Amino acid sequence: MAPPTKKTTPRRATGNRFEAQAREFLESRGLWLVRANFLCRHGEIDLVMRDGETVVFVEVRYRRDGAFGGPLASVTMAKRRKLISAAHLWMAWHPHDARRPSRFDVLAFEGDDMEWVRGAFEA
Repeated sequence: MAPPTKKTTPRRATGNRFEAQAREFLESRGLWLVRANFLCRHGEIDLVMRDGETVVFVEVRYRRDGAFGGPLASVTMAKRRKLISAAHLWMAWHPHDARRPSRFDVLAFEGDDMEWVRGAFEA
């Protein structure tokens, strides 16, 4: 069975643009892409990357401005739970990664500014 796909909307196109920018930034810092847009029944992981031996689950957030708390504030506890559940499923489907250390990073874009939060939260 083919994995689910997302319909391309203007909002999704913006998300794709910032995910590509995040990927380029992280690759310039020595990480390498394992999978983009891992979509499963628990949600989506924007980028699955490797930083040496560490599996990095990356959430990319964009907000035009901080009027509603900004991009970091948008990674709520509910969003974290979904990301953790999706990461557990990733590890179950990729047992070679299950033996590696892992972490959750957030790349937050607000207007023209970007912030990389390594180890933004724990499972």
